Amino acid sequence: MARIPGVPDGRGGLLLRVARWYARRKTGAVPEPVGILAHHSRIMQAVGAYEFFLERSNRVDARLKSLAGIKAATRVGCPF
Repeated sequence: MARIPGVPDGRGGLLLRVARWYARRKTGAVPEPVGILAHHSRIMQAVGAYEFFLERSNRVDARLKSLAGIKAATRVGCPF
């Protein structure tokens, strides 16, 4: 449970609708951080750009990137 509530489905602009659509397409559900990031659109854009370029990077094997992501998530206690 987050300390602040996310932006509800009916509110938010085009960027939030696109982010929710992409998250639903990618993971099957909309993670809670998407709604929370929508409180500040510039931060949401920066996180989106980071995720975009991280996904398309190819200097490291995709399997190794996945393992590093899982290890980082377990270290910080992230459920995703």
